[in-house]
Amino acid sequence: MTALHRRPAGEADLATLVRLRDDAARWMLDQGITGQWRPGELGEDHFRRIMDRGEVWLAESGGRLAGAWELWWDDEDAWGPRPPDAGYVHRLMVDRAAAPGTGRLLLAAAEERVAEAGRTRVRLDCLATNPRLTAYYRDAGYRVVSTKDGKPQPGGPAKSFTLMEKELPAAV
Repeated sequence: MTALHRRPAGEADLATLVRLRDDAARWMLDQGITGQWRPGELGEDHFRRIMDRGEVWLAESGGRLAGAWELWWDDEDAWGPRPPDAGYVHRLMVDRAAAPGTGRLLLAAAEERVAEAGRTRVRLDCLATNPRLTAYYRDAGYRVVSTKDGKPQPGGPAKSFTLMEKELPAAV
């Protein structure tokens, strides 16, 4: 795989983000992963709201879309009030046409952005009933911190999540 280049998403990228999210949701369903994401669940308004209060990133490799993710600077619904020491990764989405290993590269790019902002840790959550995803993040260096029952969801009912965290290496 060639180098991954990230850039902030903008208004012109909204349809791409919705397509990427829906494609990821369809892939999950094809893999038998139910209860996580549903196609059509989030539209352009969702990503526009996130851009207004946080960041949405696209990554490209070799001139092609590789994936995207949301980066929040707080997540009180899941983590409660916390000091401003972390970035919160949400909706890590890999374009299924991208090379194997792209998800880890996207995660590393998100971690790099958090470090650039002067934060020392990255937090995320994944559906408590998805042990495969929990194992994926553990393999990427995240540790389980706790669970959160009944976290509100955009476009759907509240769900229970495994809360995970990774300490970033100290800046050199």
